[in-house]
Amino acid sequence: MSETAPDATAPAPTGPWWKRHVDLITVIMLGVVATATAYTSFQSGIYGGQSDDKISQSEAAGTLAESLYLEGNQQYVVDSQTIQQLSAYAIAADAGSATAAQQYDDLYFIGVSDVLHAAIQSAAALDESDPDFWHDPQYDEAYQDALFGGYAEEDANAIALRAEGDELGYRGDLLSLYTTLMAVTLFLLGIAAVLKRPVLQWVLIATGGAIFLVTSVLTALVPFTWL
Repeated sequence: MSETAPDATAPAPTGPWWKRHVDLITVIMLGVVATATAYTSFQSGIYGGQSDDKISQSEAAGTLAESLYLEGNQQYVVDSQTIQQLSAYAIAADAGSATAAQQYDDLYFIGVSDVLHAAIQSAAALDESDPDFWHDPQYDEAYQDALFGGYAEEDANAIALRAEGDELGYRGDLLSLYTTLMAVTLFLLGIAAVLKRPVLQWVLIATGGAIFLVTSVLTALVPFTWL
């Protein structure tokens, strides 16, 4: 009966440790890299979802800001017309028209808000202290803030939310890249697992391990996040 020749490519039972344990090391690394790949992919998905939420909130805040601006601008135009009409009535009243004086009082009571009233009083005080210039009540800072302050705050909020969403999306994109690199490591380790030459196996293990090591460090630099 003929004897089967031993496989020349198989590691000898008494050979160096790096030959005898290469398969075990490959399997262990496959498990570690697969777990890390799953974690990185999971984190990438969470970051992507958070980014979408922030961008959606930013768009909603931008829409609200635009609405507040249009509302404030509409009131600004109405107040401008009211100021012009009051000025016309005041001129007529100074000329001795009792009707104009009554119309001035009626329009002031109906058409002038508390904010515009304060702006008119402030402008009148400036006119007295500096009679060479006419001071527009609508340039008053408190008046401008009352009309457009809400818009400015909401617009700043929309910009901040967009920046936060972009940052979260960038982190998600980085993790997606790292997931791809870890998949390359899995591919190399998968090839190493079916090879029979320890030297070639170690070359693939070293290459994949180097990629995985760098990618793991970069992944660790991305803060952990949760739903």
